[in-house]
Parts: sequence; C-alpha cells; structure tokens
Amino acid sequence: MGGDFGPRNAVQGALQASRDFDLEVLLVGVESQVRREFDKLDPSGARVAFIDAPEHIGMGDRLLSMRRRGRSSIRVGAQLVKEKAADAFVSMGNTAAVVYISRKVLGALKGVNKPALSLLVPTLNGLTLLLDVGANANCSPEDLVQFGIMGRVFMQQVLGQSNPSVALMSIGEEASKGNDLTKHAFDEMTDAPLNFIGNVEGKDIYSGKADIIVSDGFTGNIALKVSEGVVETLFSMARREIMKDFFAKIGFLLMKRHLKKLYHKVDYSEYGGAQLLGLNGVCVIGHGRSNPNAVRNAVRLARDFVVHGVQEKIRLELARIAPSAAE
Repeated sequence: MGGDFGPRNAVQGALQASRDFDLEVLLVGVESQVRREFDKLDPSGARVAFIDAPEHIGMGDRLLSMRRRGRSSIRVGAQLVKEKAADAFVSMGNTAAVVYISRKVLGALKGVNKPALSLLVPTLNGLTLLLDVGANANCSPEDLVQFGIMGRVFMQQVLGQSNPSVALMSIGEEASKGNDLTKHAFDEMTDAPLNFIGNVEGKDIYSGKADIIVSDGFTGNIALKVSEGVVETLFSMARREIMKDFFAKIGFLLMKRHLKKLYHKVDYSEYGGAQLLGLNGVCVIGHGRSNPNAVRNAVRLARDFVVHGVQEKIRLELARIAPSAAE
C-alpha cells in the first residue's frame, strides 16, 4: 500500500518477481484495492496469495499513527515473517514506519545494537555498500564497527567478495579529521577484524575506493539524498541542452545506446532497495517512487538474503568476534 503509487507498481513488480524467480508472493494490503490492480494484469506463471490488511500508514504519517494502526500492511507484513509464514518482507512504504515496526515486531539479532539500513550504489569499480543510510541518526563508535562487520558479511555472501574493504565516512582522509564519533570510531575500526582502509570523503562514494562505507544514519541519508538529486538534475540539464540544438540531437541519437547503458548503471530501480541488516528477519525497503522494475529487484534482493542466510551469518560472525555480546 505504500510508495507514491500505492499498490499499482507493487502488484505489477511482485507478479514479475514471482515469475522470474519462481517465488510465491504474498500481497499484503487493503484486499479490494490490491485485487483491483491485480485484475488489470496477466497473472499467468505467477504464484500469488492475498493477505488482507485493512489499515495502511501514509508516507507522511507520524510515529503515533504507526503505533495505533495495528492492522496496517507494514505491521501485518512484518508479523508474517515473525510467524514464519513468509521468509522476507518487502515494502515501498514510509521508511521510518518500516524501520520502526520491523524492529519492534522482529527485534534485532543477538549481539546487534542497532539494525542498519544499507544500500548498494554503482561506482567506477562496481558496487559499494553504504550503511547506515537512515535507520539510526545517533550512533556510537561500537555501532559503526558493527555496521562494518554486517556490511562485510553481506558483501561476502551476496556479492562473493572474499575480503571487502571498509572505510569510514568523514570530512577528511586523515585520522584526526571529523567529529568525536568518527575519531573514536576510526580507532575502534582499526582494531576490529576488518579490512579497514581509513577515512573517505563524500566525493569518494562513487569512486569505488572502498567496497563498504560506514557512517551514522543522519550523515548517510543526507549523502544519499544529495547524490540522488545530483543525478536527476544532471540528466534533466543534459536533456534540456540537447533539445536546444539540432546537432546536439543528432549526437544524442548516435550516443543513445551508450547513454542507456549509463542510465541503467545509475538507475536506483536496478538495485531494488535498502536492506535492514542486523534484524531478526529479512526486510528490504524500496524507494517511495519505485517503478515495477524496482519492486521486482527488491524482491530479488530479499530472495538473495534468504538463500544466502545473510542475517544468520551476521549473528554468527558477531558471536565469533564478541561471544559475550551474543549470549
């Protein structure tokens, strides 16, 4: 029910995911509205079930509304995972609501202080995992170390990187740069069992300098939103300039195939959504503007988490490093 387009894009993307990845998808929401969108599509080859959730949380609703709506699609979806009726929960809805309710219903893995929202972004050298990108505005140095460990397990298990490099987001590369959080986190990450390469700056997010970049959720979310805005603005400006000049239009036609490849590399819909790492269950949160392709890929990402047992491997890794914390 969430996102800017309600159930329309979610249903279409879910059907495509069911066909492409041979999954059963449970469509959770106001059943009459969900079925209305479902009936507009060709369901052949898809395995779908409907779960009625008569309430839903809007994109602008506050915390009090989240608490009161016990039969919202977000809460019902998280509850299905808790009861083992579903293997993963995917939502395009209010990010704050999904994070809050998922943490409340499912809880964190043993040994995890705070589940972190992580997102894969394209770089010059492949993909980099950013975390946290919005779940935790206030963090401790220990939290950032845990984010690095959780990110390492994800990159090893899902992307097959044997020893991914981990960097800390700061305002300069020197260890002395940053606020109290980043300075203390630098020391703790240096001593942690990580391939820690030091600080990176905002300009390094898309350079591929590190496989994993760790920050508190406040800083990470701002960096992410600025990046999205820059990409959209550049494409809009380029389109405007091309339409002004006849020769530019000719050049665009000649380059169209290559520009499409570039667009696909930076298009958020190709990467599905953000993963809530460290949760006692699999949860993927998509962009509010997700199109059907983004929904499909968010389901694929959730499937990969389940297949590779990422959450359980995070728990085991934290228990190995700090056994007392996981008891």
